Amino acid sequence: MTLKLFADSASDLPLSYFQEHDIQLIPLQVHLNNESFLDLETIEPKKIYQEIRAGKMPKTSQASPQLFEELFTNLAKEGHSGLYIAFSSQLSGTYQTAAMIRDQVKEEYPELDLTIIDSKCASIGYGLCVQATVANLKAGLSKEQIIADAEFRTQHMEHLFTVEELDFLARGGRLSKASAFLGGLLNIKPLLHVEDGKLVPIEKIRGKKKLLKRILDVMEERGVDLQNQTIGISHGDDEELALEMKKMIEDRFGTKKFYINIIGSVIASHAGPGTLAVFFLNKKQA
Repeated sequence: MTLKLFADSASDLPLSYFQEHDIQLIPLQVHLNNESFLDLETIEPKKIYQEIRAGKMPKTSQASPQLFEELFTNLAKEGHSGLYIAFSSQLSGTYQTAAMIRDQVKEEYPELDLTIIDSKCASIGYGLCVQATVANLKAGLSKEQIIADAEFRTQHMEHLFTVEELDFLARGGRLSKASAFLGGLLNIKPLLHVEDGKLVPIEKIRGKKKLLKRILDVMEERGVDLQNQTIGISHGDDEELALEMKKMIEDRFGTKKFYINIIGSVIASHAGPGTLAVFFLNKKQA
């Protein structure tokens, strides 16, 4: 039986990655200038950054229930097994909708074999979990082993990130415990993380250099075997900043493997330009 992998566009992997590895893309939706777009399929991240810088405020919505119904019905008809690693349920309704549609499809097709994992992750933190799952599929691991590894990674993926303006996150209702962080003096940057799938501020830091060094310090406190794991870095249309972060991580921890990509349209709509995020595991598998 073939195991079919599903992932959504909030993983911030490029469209070419989905195509190359035969992953079924679930595009979230972006609404801009009275038009609706499918993330990765009909809109590119660069367009979102351009519009935000011009003063526009994109909105987003979860993946289409109709698409889930079509894909899950096809999976059942084909007799394949499925695994969908989904965007954090604390940041989107996509996971809940997928689970609901799966249960509906199972009423008509009781043989539907589909596991849905709430990744509690976002951006490249989520993307790294998808990439590891692809590698495990290619290595011929069993479905049970593949699911166990994906669950381990999603449970132990650290997200550290900073944004140019917290107003974006607050306005979209995506930020927990934010009240004390809003406003502030010039050149004070927030450091945030993801806690049980939610975006939570950690502290405010004055100046970019201190902020980047503080990210390294927190990586050292929380990470394990940073030299030998793949570190993810995503950026809000500021590749230079991402490469600066990469160099600092290389110099401090001797890390050799990185995955760097621009933050995609959906997450960019809430985080804005200038965002920088770093992702790593905080535990080794036994």
